[in-house]
Parts: sequence; structure tokens; C-alpha cells
Amino acid sequence: MNENYRHRQLLNLLDEHKVLSTTEIIKLLNISPATARRDITKLNDQGRLRKVRNGAESIKNSYSFKIHDSGYISNIAEKQRIAEAASKLCQDGESIVLTCGSTMLMLGSHLCGRKLQIITNFLPLANHLIENDHDDVVIMGGQYHKNKAVTLSLSSQNESMYAANTMFTSGKGITTDGLYKTDMVIANSEQRILPKVNKLVVLLDSSKLGQQVGMLFSRLDNIDILITDKKADPIIIQELRDKGLEIILA
Repeated sequence: MNENYRHRQLLNLLDEHKVLSTTEIIKLLNISPATARRDITKLNDQGRLRKVRNGAESIKNSYSFKIHDSGYISNIAEKQRIAEAASKLCQDGESIVLTCGSTMLMLGSHLCGRKLQIITNFLPLANHLIENDHDDVVIMGGQYHKNKAVTLSLSSQNESMYAANTMFTSGKGITTDGLYKTDMVIANSEQRILPKVNKLVVLLDSSKLGQQVGMLFSRLDNIDILITDKKADPIIIQELRDKGLEIILA
């Protein structure tokens, strides 16, 4: 069985079963464990399936649902590449904060199963990590907001309890002034964690670059890295780099 045919068979099986363990893939395709692991890794890198602990799941199964009531995920291919690039910045043994949103959910899927402490108040992400047996999940306490799918505390002392190596976040726009967010309640909650993280990494697809929308969440000089996609306007990219921002194009 050649590689292309084997890959098509694996993807068809995932469309049918949604999630398969490595053992099931070996039996269904009659291939060796090494071949199964190699195929899973290659298709994951191509964004055609999602690699999970001891197996793989269909991309359609992972991200075709609603994150919350605002609708379905936009720019999914770009966000997948951004999330994968972000996952490579994490070192085993670290503690990281993931805020809310579709890109954070994708990043969480990449990090699930690694030796990382993941701190979040985004319930879809926390549930995904727990259901896939991630060992170290910290859910920030507070009142659950159904429409936003997050827990928020009315006390500033709650967020100040948490510290991490890196915070990964997104927003509605970024300019040479900094990162903008439109949900001010969530943004204010997230801002209280910023003094206790060593690094701030922003994940935005290229449609958000140059957009000045909502409140200024963080000034540009407080952002360590921006990860965006290769469709980004080169003029905006250069303007941001001229201000000293490190940018990764995924």
C-alpha cells in the first residue's frame, strides 16, 4: 500500500469514526506501529488530521462545532498553522496561560498530553484537555458565563493568584500601538494576570492586522511575539517589526 493511498484510507476512517487510537489504525490498515506513527505525524503537520495522545482525530470532529454562541470558526486553516507554530514555543515543564477563543482551543489540542501546566478560564478548552487526559489543568475560578463560555471572577485577587512562563492570547486587532480586544470584561480579567507572566505571545490571523477595534489590551512594547499567517500585509508586518516586535509567519 503506497503512502498516498494509505493516507486517504486513514482520513476516510477518521471521517467515519471521528477518533482512532494508534492500535486501531495499525489493525485497520494492517501497518506497523512505526508506519502508523509516521503517518499520523505527517498528516498532522499538513493540517489534515489532529494528533492526540495515543492516536488521531478528524479535523472536522475537532473544530466544526461552535466555540460559543457567536458562531463557527473563521479562517480555520490559518489558525491551525498559527496554533502549531505557537506550540513549538512551549518547553516541557513550563506553566502557560491560554485565554479564550478558537485559536486557543487549537493550541490546546497541540499541547494536550505534553508535560505542561495549562491555566485557563475557557471551559471548552478545559473540557477538551480533561477529556483527553491532560495531566495538569488549572481552571481559574469565578462565575460561569454561558454566552462567553468562560469563568470570570469579580475579585482582582483571584487572577493575581496565578503566574506562568507564557501567556498566549488573541484579540480583534493589532497596530503599532498594541493589541486590541472588544470584550472589555474578559480583557480586564486577563490584564490582571499580565504582571505575573514572563512572556506575552499574541496569536492573530492576518485579517486582524492593522485593525484598531475596542480597548487597548496591551501596548506593543509589552508584547514579546506575534504569530500570524503568511497572507499578512507585508507593509504592516514591516511597520510592526520596525517597532521591535518579533513576528513569526506560519
